Amino acid sequence: MQWIIRFSAFVSATMVMIVLAPSLQSFHPAEAIRSHSHTHTHRSSSYRTAATFHNAAGCNQTTGNADVCNPSLVHVAITLDFEYLRGSIAAVHSILQHSSCPETIFFHFLVSETNLETLVRTTFPKLKFKVYYFDPERVRTLISTSVRHALEQPLNYARNYLADVLEPCVRRVIYLDSDLVVVDDVEKLWNTKLSEKTIGAPEYCHANFTKYFTANFWSNRQHAGIFNNRKPCYFNTGVMVIDVEKWRRFGYTKRIEKWMEVQKTERIYELGSLPPFLLVFAGHVAPIDHAWNQHGLGGDNVKGSCRDLHPGPVSLLHWSGSGKPWLRLDLRQPCPLDALWAPYDLYGYSRFMLSLGFCILFHYFCILIIKVKRDSISLFFGGFLVMLKYILLL
Repeated sequence: MQWIIRFSAFVSATMVMIVLAPSLQSFHPAEAIRSHSHTHTHRSSSYRTAATFHNAAGCNQTTGNADVCNPSLVHVAITLDFEYLRGSIAAVHSILQHSSCPETIFFHFLVSETNLETLVRTTFPKLKFKVYYFDPERVRTLISTSVRHALEQPLNYARNYLADVLEPCVRRVIYLDSDLVVVDDVEKLWNTKLSEKTIGAPEYCHANFTKYFTANFWSNRQHAGIFNNRKPCYFNTGVMVIDVEKWRRFGYTKRIEKWMEVQKTERIYELGSLPPFLLVFAGHVAPIDHAWNQHGLGGDNVKGSCRDLHPGPVSLLHWSGSGKPWLRLDLRQPCPLDALWAPYDLYGYSRFMLSLGFCILFHYFCILIIKVKRDSISLFFGGFLVMLKYILLL
């Protein structure tokens, strides 16, 4: 009967190889993502309830006080939509998991769909948060076509209106994209010194700044002159610390909208919501350590190819670009760094975990056949059949 045990071990090992080996698939990760990006639906029952995270000793005690105007709170703004919902949930989970004082964090969720609040409350029962409806029509007529369809979505521009949407008592906010995870205490980012600046972000002054604007822009002396007496550097708008009070005082929303209006008639850039921020703020940004935006892990805006980390420490991993870790993992076409996102995923049960569980149950079922323990055989047989059913449905 030893052949049964050997056979079961062989089957188990084969299944693990199928689950783990992306090379068994013949298509490119980006192609897989494009074909799969609109097939995922999200229901509140699809997300597991996160653990409850508590403050460490020495934190300000705000338990039970969800007042948004509490001065001891750390404010974090993130957008929520169905396409990127899984990423947003993972981002929140990562922030809570690595925070020393998770009960002092207040999340501001900007949405264009009105039925996401229940999902958030079910997934994070103790979370301090508020949902704000952002009307897509507020910005739709200002949006120009971009190199990637996702960059044209109205909610991608909601960050421009944070100062109008948030309560007047909120004086500072961290804005984060939905395709990232935080692996450090977010309070360190919150305590960034902005000095006289309105926003802070990691800057990349070695990048070719001219490529973010078209020849139409640089050939127009009036437009190009906006950078006179400035030392503009590229920064990614997916991670920013914003002095909301100062933003309101200087009317930066109107300044951004002005450049969006110019874009509609003169085509001065190609990259969605980023260039207007560069036009208004580049050269006037409080620098933040690069560890707080290890960006570009989603590849470029077309191929979505795998990328390595930039040299240096890591506090935040950002899958900017067209490749998103949840899609690549689902399709068993992950990049190596996607494994760093997976532990924060709360969407259902992963194929890997279900397949691994199936393999273990199958192996023990074969052993039990030899030992002829009928009750145990029935239990294990039912268990791995149910697990196989879920693997096939995922």
